[in-house]
Amino acid sequence: MRRLILEGNLPPGTGLPLREFAKRFDVSAIPVRESLQTLIGEGLVEHRPNFGYTVTRLTAAELRELYVVRERLESAALAAAVRQADTEDHRLATESHARLERAVLDDDPAAYHRETRIFHLALTRPSGMARLVHMLEYAWNITEPVQPMVHVSTGERVVLHADHSRQLAAFLAGDAEALLAATEQHHARLNHVVSGLPTDTGLFAEPTTPEDI
Repeated sequence: MRRLILEGNLPPGTGLPLREFAKRFDVSAIPVRESLQTLIGEGLVEHRPNFGYTVTRLTAAELRELYVVRERLESAALAAAVRQADTEDHRLATESHARLERAVLDDDPAAYHRETRIFHLALTRPSGMARLVHMLEYAWNITEPVQPMVHVSTGERVVLHADHSRQLAAFLAGDAEALLAATEQHHARLNHVVSGLPTDTGLFAEPTTPEDI
């Protein structure tokens, strides 16, 4: 169920009926209910009386806030990762970047979105800061049902990928200052793109407080 949500197969607001999923996975309702409770704890599912379980739908303001959290966590991890990365880490990052490049050339939004996450984590995991990287993945997971990179234009993906190329070059060179500068520029561009996502298509929850508007 987690994989279905993270891969965008269950968009925000999708209902998650117990019986349907029990039948789909050929299990009783009990493990399905327990799984849903786990996913509630991970921020991927929400439960409301009389409405049942649904894939969490963020407000636009909540999505922007999570991107700020991701930015801070990623920058902290990168500062350590660039100094500790070895040949294998460089290989994994380079291969991930190549798949991103292919997604851009093929104009494949879903593949680009998927590979973006893999690339960013390939740059941060060598940090050795397991708890911090876990928090980054946790924050990233909550934003996944929105599939932001699927909803941006081809031109925007091309520009964002150029940032990835600069990040990779600095990572391979072991240049922490250049990597953090490229990452800061990338996040600024990314935040601008995210703030422009459509808010009238059902992708986001309706704001409930002035801060969400």
